[in-house]
Amino acid sequence: MEISTLATYHCLAFVWYFFVAYSITHIKTEERPSEVFLYGGQWKYLTVLNLVLQAVFYGVSFLADVLRLIKKLRCAKCVISSRDLLFSVLAFPVSTFVCISFWTLYTYNRELVYPKSLDGVIPLWLNHAMHTAVLPFALLEILALPHRYPAKKKGLILLGFVAFLYISWVLWIYSVTGEWVYPLFALFSPPGLAAFFAGSLAIIISFYNFGEFLNRMIWGQSKFS
Repeated sequence: MEISTLATYHCLAFVWYFFVAYSITHIKTEERPSEVFLYGGQWKYLTVLNLVLQAVFYGVSFLADVLRLIKKLRCAKCVISSRDLLFSVLAFPVSTFVCISFWTLYTYNRELVYPKSLDGVIPLWLNHAMHTAVLPFALLEILALPHRYPAKKKGLILLGFVAFLYISWVLWIYSVTGEWVYPLFALFSPPGLAAFFAGSLAIIISFYNFGEFLNRMIWGQSKFS
């Protein structure tokens, strides 16, 4: 894909994610169900954090494209390294996890992850923007250009560290409010919850490996932008 076309795509994707993140974080307080958006607001939900992550990623990608267009190649090289690290370790595996885990649990019992009371607050288009569109965007990014993956050990350590931070945030919210971020967590005993978190980490690691596999299958080992 031409750099100018990439720049246009990344700019549009950045604007889209910024708009979606803005929309969800500016729901009027009086419209929110009492049991939702307590301590931590929307920032306790992985879905919302992922929107911010994607906006940052596409912003960095657009900056890399612009630097390449104006021939600032030394600066572009550093930004491209950051872009590839963001995509490989976080943007692709988190988007894939958000989409697949949400719709799997929603199909099983929506009250565990997305109570029906939210239907009157969050429009249908916004729900799909947060939970559905993120996966096609991630796949399109892999098809659009190659990304250099870090050494496997480094990538998994970074991913595991971010997962640890989010789990710590979830547990902190529970310790303060006595309420779980997702009703699903209330179904588990402490050992069961630990096993659930471990299983979720294993799944997101598998998505990391899947992204690396797709990148290698499409672009080979040597072609990088």
